[in-house]
Amino acid sequence: MRRRISVLASTTVVAALLATAVVTAGTVSSASADDDKGRAKNVIYLLGDGMGRTHVTAARERYYGASGKLTMETLPAQGYVSTYAVEKGSGQPGEADFHPNAVTDSASAATAWSSGVKTYNAALGVDAKGAVVPTMMELAKKSGYRTGNVSTAEVTDATPAGQMSHALARGCQGPVYSDAACQDITVTGAALPTSDVRVTPIADQIARNGTADVILGGGLGRFDAADETALKGQGYSVLGSIATQTPATKTDLAAAAGQKVFGLFNKGNLTIEKSKTDRPTSAQAQEPSLPEMTSKAIELLSQKKAEGEKNDKGKGFYLQVEGALIDKRSHANDAAQTLAEVKAFDDAVAIAQDFAKRDGNTLVIVTADHECAGFNIIEKGTFTNAEAATPPANTDSGNTANNSTPSRPSNARDGARSTGIINGAGAADPKNFGPATFRTPTDPAGVVDGSPEAGLWLSYLSGNHTGADVPVYAAGPGADQLQGTVDNIALFGIVGRALRVIG
Repeated sequence: MRRRISVLASTTVVAALLATAVVTAGTVSSASADDDKGRAKNVIYLLGDGMGRTHVTAARERYYGASGKLTMETLPAQGYVSTYAVEKGSGQPGEADFHPNAVTDSASAATAWSSGVKTYNAALGVDAKGAVVPTMMELAKKSGYRTGNVSTAEVTDATPAGQMSHALARGCQGPVYSDAACQDITVTGAALPTSDVRVTPIADQIARNGTADVILGGGLGRFDAADETALKGQGYSVLGSIATQTPATKTDLAAAAGQKVFGLFNKGNLTIEKSKTDRPTSAQAQEPSLPEMTSKAIELLSQKKAEGEKNDKGKGFYLQVEGALIDKRSHANDAAQTLAEVKAFDDAVAIAQDFAKRDGNTLVIVTADHECAGFNIIEKGTFTNAEAATPPANTDSGNTANNSTPSRPSNARDGARSTGIINGAGAADPKNFGPATFRTPTDPAGVVDGSPEAGLWLSYLSGNHTGADVPVYAAGPGADQLQGTVDNIALFGIVGRALRVIG
């Protein structure tokens, strides 16, 4: 089913919430000049989807060696972020009806940092009881900042959509919709009218609400000709063609100019970097990389507004950048592609940090929404419990969740379940639980990926998210607030105070 509505007319609740928030922001902005010195002119928020601490460590060892560092690891403020979600109908932490869910998805995590509330998995821009909450990008835009949203996923997917939409269910992306994809009567009690923003396809919202000035990523197939008309009517330069479903290219991106740019480079998610490197003449190789999109977004957002342009309050910009394919390749337990995506994401961090150093008044935050797949670095020459002939059982008397008394006396590998090193001779065996192995910069000459001699051995716990805390790195005004451990909803306040859009 397809439908078109006036999304702007359906967002009365959002507008009212923004008006209230901006009144608060206006009060803060009228503070003394001394109070204003500590704020950031710009915030660049970089999100490695699914990127846990071990993803960072493994990428460092893979590309720079054990004693090296990724760019993100050089940022002065470092800590961890707790990521849990809540159940449907839950109150917020500290309230009597608070019901946590230990493992988040990308939607509830995106809502946490973009709106400052805990919500249920699959929800975007609404709390766990279904109430619409304003997003940081909406607040920044309303307060006069320029805004950008960059992702290697479809821009209607959870992380980018968490800043630009409000939906009961993240699957309500468009252009085709259904009640099953958009409604959630367990939250609302009854089906909402189709004019309600919470059941409006995310693509419709993005194309009409003007929340982000620069939108770069994938997901062309989620939009149609009416969306292109709506975007152009708001002054966007649309790269490629939505109407003919012609993806934009990195050449189009390089030539892009103007205050508002909308560029989608694939009908679905963007192509993994390893595939583009392996097939340099393919159409997919014409997609820009995450660093290229990040660089262009910063260029576009940091340019001065045209003389006489309305709402030019002399403010800077708020940019969110997502390396989405770290998560998607971790779900697939593909270590080689996961590491390449972490490297590409870190290269985007380097672009952001280089700008911040030149600018002198930009807060850079690098973190993740959750960890994905229980990525592990294991000892060279070992193997996982999944490969064992007799995996250890939970034998601790009275505590089935513990295993303090191992039941497997020796490391006996089951040959039928593990036939070799992944990326090596056993790679094609679906029963192969063996670790992936990678050459590191300090390995002896002649050592190659996939060999038992390679220095980095990696394995996965599962194919899904985990509840582990994720790393956070920061530099610039307000970065000191990210030393130690914070919860993901605290990120909303840290960014909002840096931009002075909340009290």
